[in-house]
Amino acid sequence: MIDFDPATDTGKVPSPCISICKMNPQTGLCEGCLRTIDEITRWSTATEEAKRQVWVEIKRRQDGLF
Repeated sequence: MIDFDPATDTGKVPSPCISICKMNPQTGLCEGCLRTIDEITRWSTATEEAKRQVWVEIKRRQDGLF
């Protein structure tokens, strides 16, 4: 997973994709980047703020709160 903190890192928001693209049918999340299919497909047209919000969700999921 890319080391990015949406609360403190400034500038362009990096894609969380790490090229391990496999959707988990139980969670509905990509096993590589922990995004939903909707988050993945919207990424290329999302605003920087929307991308930052996706990162907030990824961090929450990493912490096991999903």
